[in-house]
Amino acid sequence: MAKSDLRRGGRAHSPILLSTYIESLTHDMDGRGLPQNRTNCDVPRKPSISPSKMSTYLACPVKYRYTYLDSRARWLLKAKSYYSFGTTLHRVLQRFHDTGDTGVATTAEVLAAYEESWIDAGYSSAEEMAESFGEGRQILERYVEDVQSRPAGAKTILVERQIRYDFGDFVLIGRVDRVDEYEDGTLEVVDYKSGRSSVSEEDVATDIAMCCYQLLLRKKYPGRNVRARIIALRTHESAIASLADSELEEFERDITTLAREILSENFDERRPVQKPICEHCDFLIACKQDPDF
Repeated sequence: MAKSDLRRGGRAHSPILLSTYIESLTHDMDGRGLPQNRTNCDVPRKPSISPSKMSTYLACPVKYRYTYLDSRARWLLKAKSYYSFGTTLHRVLQRFHDTGDTGVATTAEVLAAYEESWIDAGYSSAEEMAESFGEGRQILERYVEDVQSRPAGAKTILVERQIRYDFGDFVLIGRVDRVDEYEDGTLEVVDYKSGRSSVSEEDVATDIAMCCYQLLLRKKYPGRNVRARIIALRTHESAIASLADSELEEFERDITTLAREILSENFDERRPVQKPICEHCDFLIACKQDPDF
């Protein structure tokens, strides 16, 4: 896997996502201490790392700084229709699969919850929003019909839940859309993609977030088989992948090294560099203030 593969949004062409990139880091990691954020009581606060943070850093360290560290740039963030659309669908599916929420079980109840949950931020016009709203209804109708037409082979044990594990230097955090438990004890983490119409096994195997979720579930439920599934909501097409033990061990080493690099990075010295992602980045106006950009 080439280093450039990781720089395109944190993805690679191998189940072991970070190995080649990590090799380039190990030589300059020695002696680089981790920052210690402290509260007013001077109690050490352990830093956290998430799949989103890693993907953002790999795409652009300056964007990472503006997103997670420099509050002065946050006013540049704009509402986006695809975030609103995806969040709405996630909220409805959370209620549909939550066994404690008995009021959202039928198609009619799902669509009622959809109307209640609708987020209208980020749309450029009433026409665009109306089109997206109609599309969302169709997605949910097909989804419920498909789920109810298949025999229940698993029970849902987690919905929209944060999972965390302490790695010593940092805490790895992941928020899963859903986790299902099968009769043989296998755990399947499910991730919804509202903007996709197709998905492949390679897409799942090379997704940093899905690999992190598998690692976190293995830590939380040792000895259990774990796999990951991505569902493309627009077509309800899905694909599954699972990391072998050796792959998971290597992935854990890789993200530990990457996390340490992120947490020891001096972001104040990072200068913006033009990349293809700049065109649609909310922070472009801030980067343009740099005379060398």
